[in-house]
Amino acid sequence: MEWWITLIIAVVAAIVFALVGFILGGKHRKKVAESAIGSADKEAKRILNEAMSQAESRRKEALLEAKDEIHKQRSELERELRERRSEVQRQENRLMKKEENFERKSDNLEKKEEEFGERVKKAEEKEKEIESIKRSQFEMLERISGYSKEQAKDYLLKSLESELTHEKALKIIEYEQQLKDESDTMAREVISTAIQRCAADHVAETTVSVVSLPNDEMKGRIIGREGRNIRTLETITGVDLIIDDTPEAITVSSFDPVRREVARLTLEKLIIDGRIHPARIEELYAKSKKEVDKTIRQTGERATLDIGITNLNPEIVKLLGRLKYRTSYGQNVLNHSLEVAYIAGLMAAEIGADVKTAKRAGLLHDIGKALDHEMEGSHIELGVEFAKRYKENDAVVHAIHAHHGDVEAKTVVACLVQAADAISAARPGARRENVQNYIKRLEKLEEIATSFNGVERSFAIQAGREVRIMVKPEIISDDMMVAVARDIVKKIEEELEYPGQVKVHIIRENRAFDYAK
Repeated sequence: MEWWITLIIAVVAAIVFALVGFILGGKHRKKVAESAIGSADKEAKRILNEAMSQAESRRKEALLEAKDEIHKQRSELERELRERRSEVQRQENRLMKKEENFERKSDNLEKKEEEFGERVKKAEEKEKEIESIKRSQFEMLERISGYSKEQAKDYLLKSLESELTHEKALKIIEYEQQLKDESDTMAREVISTAIQRCAADHVAETTVSVVSLPNDEMKGRIIGREGRNIRTLETITGVDLIIDDTPEAITVSSFDPVRREVARLTLEKLIIDGRIHPARIEELYAKSKKEVDKTIRQTGERATLDIGITNLNPEIVKLLGRLKYRTSYGQNVLNHSLEVAYIAGLMAAEIGADVKTAKRAGLLHDIGKALDHEMEGSHIELGVEFAKRYKENDAVVHAIHAHHGDVEAKTVVACLVQAADAISAARPGARRENVQNYIKRLEKLEEIATSFNGVERSFAIQAGREVRIMVKPEIISDDMMVAVARDIVKKIEEELEYPGQVKVHIIRENRAFDYAK
């Protein structure tokens, strides 16, 4: 519609211009204008007629398009309405079926409830009948047996208790045997493999050192005028020099093996040098002490290299070297520690545990024995404290703490170190005990065994590796023997320290005596 409006405006503008030209141009222009206006009027009418006809055709086309669109939307709405009606019809059919099923199930449920009610009534009647029969039977049983209800119950409980004790003992024996068979087989394989692959040397040392002399005259020179030389030696080195009738020998005695070694080297140097007087003694003592310190450091470094352990604190390396001069039950502690490290590492490799940590813990497990002559506390406490001070990892510290059972072993590495320590200590000839400690251990073993009720006598045999126990048959039955043996084993494990294992052997015997007259 906008184009014919524009056209009308253009026509009006033309008329206006024509009038202006008519006024300004005079008569000539008037004639020209009239002719222009006439032609413009005709043109305007023609354009207006065309615009009207085009607008009418456009209007008709728009009406047709609108009618088509309305017809299309009406068709879509009718189709959607038909679909919804069919869906509603399907839902109604489904609901009607469900309602029919529900009514049918409801009818069945009512029938079942009626049947259940009848069954409950019958069951109650039968229960009453059974209760009366049971009561009459109990009364008959009480008359026949001569036991009341409570007496019969006590009798049954006692019978069941004895049967359960027997069954429990059998089960304990069965499970113990099964566990022993499985664990012993695996343990033998792991330990035997570790021992076969371990080729450590073993040295037994004493708490004294013997220095050989070229002749007996040297004893007098070592003693010196009025004993000044021997006093200087004993004062500087901190050892005792025993000069007796032993030909061509002097005994150096000290509880500290490092002091003893320094004193031995000093004496040997003095004997070779020949100049024995206090000043020379002090000079050679200083040299010997430096040599021993160097040997200690080199020994510690060699031990770490042999095991393949790095990143050890230098102070720990020095303590390892000091273990070369330390013995326990006649067993060299450094060699023992190396052996434990080897065995623990081999067993860790067999079972897939951390080999490096096992070796490290095995090497350091007795590190406290390098300090227990100088500081208060057991070698375990000192070892734990020293390891913590020099930032050893928690697994190694725990293994040191647990290797004698002071705390419960909570890691595989701690268990391996315990086993390796026991293997190294229990190996025949590895250690020796003095007579007093040996006798005390045997007496304690017998005392633990006889402390249990029903034990008549006990004998420690096989060098303390077995305890034979005689029990009273009227107190301890055959079934109770297994439980008593386990209790004795637990108490021995808690209160005694011993190499290897102790076998608990319980004997129960019934004897009957009579005399023919």
